[in-house]
Amino acid sequence: MNSGHVTKAVLLAAGKGTRMRELTNELPKPMIPVRGKPILLHIVEGLRAAGVTHIQIVVGWRAEVVTEFFGDGAKFGVAVEYVTQVVQDGTGRVVELAKEFAGADPFILSYGDILIDPSNYARLAALGDAEALVSVKHNPGEVSKGGAVFVNERFELTDLREKPQPGEPTSPWYNAGVYSFRPSIFEFTAKLEKSPRGEYELTDAVRALAQSGHRVPALELTGDWADVRDPEVLAQLNA
Repeated sequence: MNSGHVTKAVLLAAGKGTRMRELTNELPKPMIPVRGKPILLHIVEGLRAAGVTHIQIVVGWRAEVVTEFFGDGAKFGVAVEYVTQVVQDGTGRVVELAKEFAGADPFILSYGDILIDPSNYARLAALGDAEALVSVKHNPGEVSKGGAVFVNERFELTDLREKPQPGEPTSPWYNAGVYSFRPSIFEFTAKLEKSPRGEYELTDAVRALAQSGHRVPALELTGDWADVRDPEVLAQLNA
């Protein structure tokens, strides 16, 4: 099956979110309420509206808060299943937990603490003939906190660098943390080696995928975008 439309999604919700301090003592960060509902519910509703029917949530810290809230997904109009990330060793290995869930199908992957304008999910679901899509925001000032995405004249990814340091090559395109993948990504996560931070980085697998000759367009997100990474961002969103 080489369908251009994506109906599966994987949401990463295993981390504690230590920068949230006491807010995550009882809750995993993706379950923190923004404008009256958990971040994860905003994501699930956006995906459902885009035609996604099956969602796998990767749980870890306070997993029961997530599983009790979403259950089998029926009351939210989607089928939800869970997989547990036992070892927190980076975003590259965690994607491998989705291998069975994905099977032969493409899937959207989102961090559980990223809020985007819901209209973008339909654009991510329209994978077409691309091997993967990487969402980006034009945000030169943020690149040092996350990933810089390098593109060619067709706006396809040529390189991806985590937190470029002063003096290193950079790009105004910031990795926005939501992707679409085909199962080919698993070939590249399987080959990952630990980064200088001692973690397996998903971005290394995405770079390898693009540099192996696959077409990986960047997708500029429209509307608001927020990485709910600390209490200050949360306070702004809830103001």
